[in-house]
Formats: sequence, C-alpha cells, structure tokens
Amino acid sequence: MAQLLSCSSSLNTSTCKKSYLKPLDHCSAAFSISVPFKTTRFPFRRLFLREENSKRSRVVRATAIATNQDAPTQSSSGSPQSFGVPSKPQRVMVIGGDGYCGWATALHLSNKGYEVAILDSFVRRLFDHQLGLDSLTPISSIHDRLHCWKSLTGKSIELYVGDICEFDFLTEAFKSFEPDAVVHFGEQRSAPYSMIDRSRAVYTQQNNVIGTLNVLFAIKEFREQCHLVKLGTMGEYGTPNIDIEEGYITITHNGRTDTLPYPKQASSFYHLSKVHDSHNIAFTCKAWGIRATDLNQGVVYGVMTDETAMHEELCNRFDYDGVFGTALNRFCVQAAVGHPLTVYGKGGQTRGYLDIRDTVQCVELAIANPAKPGEFRVFNQFVEQFSVNELAALVTKAGEKLGLNVQTVSVPNPRVEAEEHYYNAKHTKLIELGLKPHFLSDSLLDSLLNFAIQYKDRVDTKQIMPSVSWRKIGVKPKTVTT
Repeated sequence: MAQLLSCSSSLNTSTCKKSYLKPLDHCSAAFSISVPFKTTRFPFRRLFLREENSKRSRVVRATAIATNQDAPTQSSSGSPQSFGVPSKPQRVMVIGGDGYCGWATALHLSNKGYEVAILDSFVRRLFDHQLGLDSLTPISSIHDRLHCWKSLTGKSIELYVGDICEFDFLTEAFKSFEPDAVVHFGEQRSAPYSMIDRSRAVYTQQNNVIGTLNVLFAIKEFREQCHLVKLGTMGEYGTPNIDIEEGYITITHNGRTDTLPYPKQASSFYHLSKVHDSHNIAFTCKAWGIRATDLNQGVVYGVMTDETAMHEELCNRFDYDGVFGTALNRFCVQAAVGHPLTVYGKGGQTRGYLDIRDTVQCVELAIANPAKPGEFRVFNQFVEQFSVNELAALVTKAGEKLGLNVQTVSVPNPRVEAEEHYYNAKHTKLIELGLKPHFLSDSLLDSLLNFAIQYKDRVDTKQIMPSVSWRKIGVKPKTVTT
C-alpha cells in the first residue's frame, strides 16, 4: 500500500515521517506518495535510468491549499455554470507540466482560478543531459518554480513526480487529485528525436501510445466524467493535395456518402505515435463514453506568457537546437549569433504556426467548453500559415532593423518530406469558441530577436545544424560521452 511521507519540497525522503495516505482536504498541507520504481515493462527505459540506483523509489508530491478565487465551472451537462451558483473550482491535471507548453499552460490555468496539479517525470530534462543540449534560457528546478509562483500569487500548484507509463503511479495520482479535466502534454514531442536510432523510435512509441492508453484507462476506472484535452499535432495530416479539414472529412464514394476521420499521412515515428493516440482516444470515446478533445497543434513559437514573464524563475525553456528547436525560434537565435538561417532544402515546406500565448488560450477554451460524453472532438490549433522561406524573410527583415547582418543558407533536408506543396488547413472551431489570436507581427519578431540577443552567450553553435537524418536512422543509442 502506498504510504504518505510528510516532507519538505525536496525529493530526499530520508528524514520523512511515514503515515498512511489520506484524501486531500482544503488545508495547507504537503505530502508525498512513495511508489516502487519499476522499469522492467519497457526495456528501453533502462537506457535512461542506468545511472540511477535501481532501488530508488518513485516519488509523488502534492500540495493542497484553499483557493479563494472563483474559477470557471461546468454543470453536469457540460455547459458553463450560470446564475451565480457557487461551486468548487475545476481541478485540472497537466501531464507534462514541466515542459515548454505544459509549464506555460499550468501557470495560465492557475492564474485563471483553476486548481492545478502538474504530473511529470522530468525525462525531458534528462534528454538534454544525454544529448549535450540546453535551453537558451536558464530554467529553474520545478520546486523552485512552484515556490516562486506561490510566493508571487499565493496560489499553490500540486506536483506529482512519476511516469504515466506506470499505471500504479497514475492510479495514485488520479485518486489523490480527482481531476475534472486532464491536459495531456506528457509525450516525447520531437520528430528528430524519434528518428535518431531504433531505441529512441521505440521509446517514443511506447512512451506516447502506452502513456495515453494508461490515461484513458485511469479516466474510465476512476473519473468517468473527466474531460481529456490531448495535445495532438497537425503533422498527423501530412501535406495532402486537398484542403485539410478539422479531424473529419465528408466523402462520396460509389454513390454513398459518409463522414470519416481525415486520412493520416504521418512523416516520422513521433507523428505516427500521435496517429495511434488519436485512434485509441476515438475508440474509447465510442466504447466507453469518454469525452475528449484532440488539439492538433501547429508549430509553436515564442517564450513569454503573462505568467512566465512575472519572474525570472518562472521563465520557460527555449529550444534552438536541431532536435527540439522549432523553426521560428531557431531562426531568431541563429540571427542573434550571426549564424546563417538554416533553410532545409527548397524551403517551401508550409505549416500552421501559433504563439505560445495562443497555446494556453486554446487549452483554456477547450476546458471551459468540454466535449460531450462519448464525443471525440478535433480542433486544428494554429492561427497562421507560413513557409520556411517566408519565415526566413521575416526574420531577415526584422534583424536588419536591429542592425544584424542576417544571411540565409539552404542546407540538405534531413527529413523525408515534400519541399514544395499545396497546404490549406481549416482552423475555425477555436475561433468560434472565442480564441483571440496573436499574429506574427514586427513587434513580436523584434521582441523574440532581442530575447535571443540577451541570452546569446548561452548558445552552443555546435547544436544549430541538423544532426539527425531520416534516411540514415541509426540502430545503437547515441548519447554524449564524457
């Protein structure tokens, strides 16, 4: 039986006093749950954990505190609560809440009055250590981040440390926090990472697909009315020569008409894992009556939200390397350090883009307007479309205004993809729910470039060029040697 450990914010439990696990109450309290640290189900996990003590316990931390601010609430029918009837704030679990999108989302929801819990294994930080990478921005530990947030706002965010691929751990977290909504960012999110070698391809699919399956089973068993808000990707669709609809397409074939899931043309082992997730979620909505929203997100840029800008210890990570960095963020860093902008191939690759501030806004809208029981909704989450060449031209123009000599170079495309293609994706559903987009403006590009210039001394120029090839995927794990 899991036991309760009354501890400080440190993960060191050697001085903790044991007692039995009790339900959360609305008083100020801190506790941890010790769950056996298991790795035998997934052999690849030993790649990540071989430097760890095999007898070490997995630790779940949580903090419960009274919340005075009213939060958006939902009636049992899923409609917004009205007539001023008082009710408890919605409880939202953010899986992967220490990551780029997850951290910004957790703070945003907490600031809006939701009761928030972060669930994370911190494996993303371990990836940086293994590959010799680092965020452009110095990012604080999760405990320092949460302590800072509470000091500034008086709001407490609960923390559960563990791996959702371990169902026993996920069970304890669900029973303890009892979420009304789960925002699922807890997946390996890099296409290049999934294409490094066999082990990381296997890890990506096991972690993403099995982790999501565990979340679905946890909802079914413990919180049937819980709304799953899952981060998908526009990469599920590929680049078809027809318009991309939002999740579904109505077709007529041999005189018969039906509405079917939009065809998927994933372009990496990472994108394929997202396709598998979508199929599994759709099936459980139909079979079990789960309510779910799949947010097929485009490429995210930016670093600041209203919340992360409040203090340097709340600063979000900013990836610029060839494995985890996204196009616009990478271009701004390259311009700041005088490195030519790296356009892959012909540069006609066109995708949907959005500001990190719109990511958090979209998630909030999905939570406040939940899917119905048994409904699997798909929202295309982006606000503008750009080709790589268009982004490079915008950064060049903005850089010149700051006195930067920005050059562009075409490099061999490490990916297997169309470099010139038709692309027109629909994205109306979130706008209809009230999304107020932040468009890519000159002032925003100026802000991003100045941010990159501020931290340019932290740039490792050896990490800028792409190092992962789709055509030359390896077999043995590649890690940094010391």
